Amino acid sequence: MEVRTGKTLTALGAAEKLGIKSLLFVTKKKAMSSIDADFNKLKPSYDITIINYESLHKVRINQPNTFDLIVLDEAHTLGAYPKPSKRAKLVKEIILKQNPYVILMSGTPTPESFSQMYHQVYACPKSPFKQYVSFYKFAKDYVNVVQRVINSFHINSYDDGKPTILDEMKPFMISYTQKEAGFKSEIKEHILKVQMSELTYNFVKEMREHGIITGKKTEEVILGDTGVKKMSKIHQLFSGTVKMESGKRMVTDLTKAKFIRAEFKDKKIGIYYKFKAEYDALKEVYGDDLTDDLETFKQTDKNIALQIVSGREGISLKEADCLVYYNIDFSALSYWQSRDRMTTKDSKVSDVYWIFAERGIETKIYKTVTNKKDYTLRHFKKDLLSL
Repeated sequence: MEVRTGKTLTALGAAEKLGIKSLLFVTKKKAMSSIDADFNKLKPSYDITIINYESLHKVRINQPNTFDLIVLDEAHTLGAYPKPSKRAKLVKEIILKQNPYVILMSGTPTPESFSQMYHQVYACPKSPFKQYVSFYKFAKDYVNVVQRVINSFHINSYDDGKPTILDEMKPFMISYTQKEAGFKSEIKEHILKVQMSELTYNFVKEMREHGIITGKKTEEVILGDTGVKKMSKIHQLFSGTVKMESGKRMVTDLTKAKFIRAEFKDKKIGIYYKFKAEYDALKEVYGDDLTDDLETFKQTDKNIALQIVSGREGISLKEADCLVYYNIDFSALSYWQSRDRMTTKDSKVSDVYWIFAERGIETKIYKTVTNKKDYTLRHFKKDLLSL
């Protein structure tokens, strides 16, 4: 079901129809309060335990029939391959010991590859792939395996999952679009460019040409000794922050934060940032007018700032007048999911603002992710000379 179409209430309602006594609802930490609010609105007859994936190991499952149903929110986060992730293994352990009904929820079940489906359902006794005891055996029938050479090693790539994977899953899936739900909202995107400080452009030039920046008065070092690190450091610097080799983070330029404060001074806004130091910059400029707590944002006039990855799923920012991106993530999934956070069935237009540095890397990333592709080192190497 597409974002904002009511996956949570649908799952809670299905649980009531099943006549269960106890539900385990697994989600992301940021979404826990909104799920609790939906549960209290519905007032079903069963008990609920809401927990985030990071705390899943704390669930006591040794007693049989503790949970009649487990709901796995943002289920695509279980889809790592070729080996299962730690959270996928924990989910499997719970399902094997409790034998519950299972509901998986996601607006994007296979955001990067159809291969992501296997470990989402491999613990379910009625999985259409239950005869395959491992992903590798599954891949022989459902993945076009390609060999790639990385650092002189031949590595199998399992990214090209066949569309037949979704064909097998269709009997187990409910699909529901925003259009079917009656949404008429339009997302309008605006790109605003700011001239960063001379220091920022000097830092970027130094990193591009030499791959290292050393402090004149301290022993701190900013190192970009590999392509990936150089890409990350330049990405950070263009937004006015950087993480140093020591692990310490530093705000180098407040231009973006000051621009956002001035440009949206009369609005209640939701701000998305990528790097932790960017929150430091925003907090330095906004002070007590900024929060990272969803309930505080809903109940006060404060603006909210959320990290893109943790705030892109399972929450609503409908109280915001607009969304403002301090920076942009390399992931196409982050782009498509996070920008829909303030959309409601009744809203007509949702304004999304991207704050990019003049001559910065952000514009290059934006062009890539809007075409549903992740921004990778290959793109960066092509773009480097123009930065």
